[in-house]
Amino acid sequence: MSNNFASLKGEIAIVTGAGRGIGRAIALELARAGAWVAANDIDATSAQETTTLLRDQQFKALSLPSDVSHEAEVQRMVAHVVKVWGDVTILVNNAGIEPKASVLEMETEVFRRTLAVNLTGTFLMTREVGRVMRNGGRGGSIINIASIAGVQSWLPHGSNYTASKGGMFGFAKEAARELAAYRIRVNTVCPGVIVTPMTEESRQDPAIMARWEQEIPLQRLGQPEEVAAVVRFLASKEASYITAQTIFVDGGKQPH
Repeated sequence: MSNNFASLKGEIAIVTGAGRGIGRAIALELARAGAWVAANDIDATSAQETTTLLRDQQFKALSLPSDVSHEAEVQRMVAHVVKVWGDVTILVNNAGIEPKASVLEMETEVFRRTLAVNLTGTFLMTREVGRVMRNGGRGGSIINIASIAGVQSWLPHGSNYTASKGGMFGFAKEAARELAAYRIRVNTVCPGVIVTPMTEESRQDPAIMARWEQEIPLQRLGQPEEVAAVVRFLASKEASYITAQTIFVDGGKQPH
């Protein structure tokens, strides 16, 4: 998929939540485009599986089992990549969780944990990698994986997830303005309904599938590779004049 177009040769990337689904597809796409990829996941086994998959295809890869919501773990993870590879020029903030509960029944800790991983994790990674990009002088590209859930008005039992993803929009735009002086671009990719482990349970319900197909103009669900292709472009020099933007990869589902 990635030959000369949007080449990432010489780039060093960290992809959070790279153990499966969209994150794994992004890690593979960036590696195929020439980047060295550090695959993070809170699950050490999943992170290693992605790393092994990359190495089996002769790509340069590191495994980074860490919780992005913990400041010390984020600092150690970023420092390790810099120690081994010398720099970080691409960051993809993809790690996310989606525990479901109604507003009236949701435990406070569930809400806090969702914000900690999805939003605070994005902040911590952006701050630590942003400092590396600034100090290295090369600049870089930061891509946040949000969701149409952050802008649409209906996600059953998902107020926590919607709040976290909605917060990513405002954070990314302000970060883009602040970091532009250091040649660091910050953009957001908003997937729609994608065939991933996160949507697997809902995809088993014929009624939900029928509704999705009716709501999506392209009349199908998206594939992780279709999100990854957009990330690869935003990470590349072809997107050098694109920052503070949001790109929807949703088959037209969300009326933007």
